Amino acid sequence: MFTGIIEALGQVRQLQPQGGDFRMTLASGGLDLGDVKLGDSIAVSGVCLTVVELHKDGFAVDISRETLDKTLLGSLKTGSAVNLEKALRLADRLGGHLVAGHVDGVGQIHSVQNSGRSQVFAVTAPRELLRYIAAKGSICVDGISLTVNALEGEQFMLNLIPHTLTNTTASAWRAGQAVNLEVDLIARYLERWVATEAQSGLKSEITRESLAARGYPV
Repeated sequence: MFTGIIEALGQVRQLQPQGGDFRMTLASGGLDLGDVKLGDSIAVSGVCLTVVELHKDGFAVDISRETLDKTLLGSLKTGSAVNLEKALRLADRLGGHLVAGHVDGVGQIHSVQNSGRSQVFAVTAPRELLRYIAAKGSICVDGISLTVNALEGEQFMLNLIPHTLTNTTASAWRAGQAVNLEVDLIARYLERWVATEAQSGLKSEITRESLAARGYPV
């Protein structure tokens, strides 16, 4: 589990094809690997991956065919920058939101506009994910926990402050670029709960109408 608060900017050092999938070696940038062990999880641009090798200033991960098919990791090249975050500890501050590192789909940057010292990004989301995205709710984009400012059709709007732009790969986002998306876990569980309750015929004080009135996607 992660929070979407990026800890360091890493860089792809090497990509080695291995029987249909890849082993990727990364430079860890400023990420402290002192408490990382083999088998631990690190989110790489929003994708939860297992550390299979540890180096002095980096680590290696295996990327399965499933991960290559569902995320943008397969488009990375030697020298590509990536967002890095170690797994959450129970004693840590939850500065972002609960992030599983399981990418739900790929979106696309539609436009970028300056707004004071910030930048406003319009992101086009796959239709099947729009139901989980709510204004003032949370979404994870390339591993970054962000707040949805507004929704317009198939697009959602993000306002990124200078700190986020400086310390993540978002500074390089341009119109037409693809990004990894992970929707809020709570929205997914709410949908599953409502669907299961409807199938079982059970009644509850919490209805679809009451959830919708509170702003939850149903």
